Amino acid sequence: MNTDLFLIGVDGGGSGTRVVLGDAHGRELALAASGPSGLGLGIERAWQAILAGCTEAFRQAGVAPQWERCVLGCGLAGFNNPDWLAAFHAQAPKLAGLAVEHDAYTTLLGAHGGAHGVIVALGTGSVAAAADGVGEYRIASGFGFPSGDEASGAWLGLRIVVYAQQALDGRAPLDELAQALLERVGAQDRDGLIVWLCNANQTAYASLAPIVIAHASHPFAARLLKEAGEEIGKMITALDASGELPVALCGGLGQPLRDYVPQHLQARLRAPLGDSAHGAWQLAQQEAARLGLNLAG
Repeated sequence: MNTDLFLIGVDGGGSGTRVVLGDAHGRELALAASGPSGLGLGIERAWQAILAGCTEAFRQAGVAPQWERCVLGCGLAGFNNPDWLAAFHAQAPKLAGLAVEHDAYTTLLGAHGGAHGVIVALGTGSVAAAADGVGEYRIASGFGFPSGDEASGAWLGLRIVVYAQQALDGRAPLDELAQALLERVGAQDRDGLIVWLCNANQTAYASLAPIVIAHASHPFAARLLKEAGEEIGKMITALDASGELPVALCGGLGQPLRDYVPQHLQARLRAPLGDSAHGAWQLAQQEAARLGLNLAG
């Protein structure tokens, strides 16, 4: 019985990384966070963020990290790109085990405890998934920034920044919404905004999403939020046209966007049982069992 094993769940997205550290007895030891580790931002950067988060979790637990004793379960944005995934595995440190899945899968594990259901994960990016309770799952949306990921933080930011552009040249009033956007991006004029736009990635655009939520009564923001709710509804319907599965809205924008989901779907919404990081921790437990590492009961 390998009681010296550590099981680590990693939720890696475009805005940040969350880590759950546990032992071979299934006891949670620490929670930690670090910078973005979505694979689209770079493989080296992803591993730096993951290892930083794990190191912080070990520090909180009062244990020195020994990677060869660790089994990592990772739910990562960008999993579907085979080149990124291969490079991620190639750059991994020496571990006792490593399982990597789409962050939609780990979100499902966390939200419904492995049971059947639908999730719509709404963070920097977005993706929806449904599980039938026996390990099969299907995905909708999640095609990535900038063309996909409807109702995500980056999707909202990409659209709300247009209002700041219009305000600077007189197509829209320079009101509180426009001023809040310009202050957030650090621009005072057209040239300043263009500089920001030239350097902005999905994380930068997602940083504008809280401004949309904070100005929900503004006509421009209200239209965006209504459209976001409609897009969430499309994802849910695409994955469960029968209308029978429970639905959990997950991620940082899950709760803020809940009220914008179409009314006919509201009764099916449930609070997630756990988050994607804890779902990734379940993935680590599954990987340890698959490898025959004989976890303690």
